[in-house]
Amino acid sequence: MTEQAGKPFLYVVVCAAGIAADVGELITAAQQRDWEVGVIATPVAANGFFDTEAVGAQTGRPIRSAWRTPGDPRPFPPPDAVVAAPVTFNTVNKWAAGLADTLAVATLCEACGLGVPVAALPCVADALATHPAYRDSLVRLRGMGVRFGERYTGDPGEDGVRPEFGWERALDLLDRG
Repeated sequence: MTEQAGKPFLYVVVCAAGIAADVGELITAAQQRDWEVGVIATPVAANGFFDTEAVGAQTGRPIRSAWRTPGDPRPFPPPDAVVAAPVTFNTVNKWAAGLADTLAVATLCEACGLGVPVAALPCVADALATHPAYRDSLVRLRGMGVRFGERYTGDPGEDGVRPEFGWERALDLLDRG
């Protein structure tokens, strides 16, 4: 599992939302745009929200969800950019508050502190999106330079069909930077 010379490295932070099952679409799109990819998942997301074995095979790297011990080598190089998708209500609020209680949230906090470009695709229900803490968190994170795509609820449209998540939007947000 060696880095391919010259390719930028993208961290993909995956949270526990049903749409996470399709995170392979984001990885494919990133690889087509010449990114190397490493996935960091919240502990809940890594425990059944997506096929960690398939995603690990797709990236050629282990899925990370816990901190390494001090003697362990770093499994990923430093990121050139980070995408949080899907990012949930819980993670958005912890991230904005600096509550780095998981590797996933700590990674997001650190990326902002290092000036690494970060794009986020929220997957948040309408009822939660009205909560003042969520709205305040978006303002704070945008002020820190995080680029947000439109919020996805997963609710079916009038035709009864759920809209596409639009994984590539995260990569487009990084490109505009």
